[in-house]
Amino acid sequence: MVQLIKDLWILTESGTTVFSRVLDPRINPQLFGALMSAINIFAEKLGKGGISNFEVSKIKFSIIKEKNFLFVVTSSKTIKSKKIYNELKYISTRFFELYPKEMLEKWNSDVGLFATFSRSIKGSLEED
Repeated sequence: MVQLIKDLWILTESGTTVFSRVLDPRINPQLFGALMSAINIFAEKLGKGGISNFEVSKIKFSIIKEKNFLFVVTSSKTIKSKKIYNELKYISTRFFELYPKEMLEKWNSDVGLFATFSRSIKGSLEED
């Protein structure tokens, strides 16, 4: 399996970063989560569905919203958006299989619960 995803953040709708796997961290994950949430809310106000992707330098950011969570990944600009979208769908499906609705409803905001999630999607992520 080709590893398309460089970095991954999973955020609550309010911007709390519940999981992040970043190869070269340059910004606090919680700060990043708040920024992405704000950008998505802004985009939703402008049009239907929020933001799906944007590019900065040589990096493409892709975003999907599933069940009140934002899944944000980075990848090379050369990778087709459809491939990234399919990988995001796989990642979000795995997330909700491991952390079902009932568990998330009882979640006490301790992000440590999600610390081992990267093991479940190892084939999707570039190697450290």
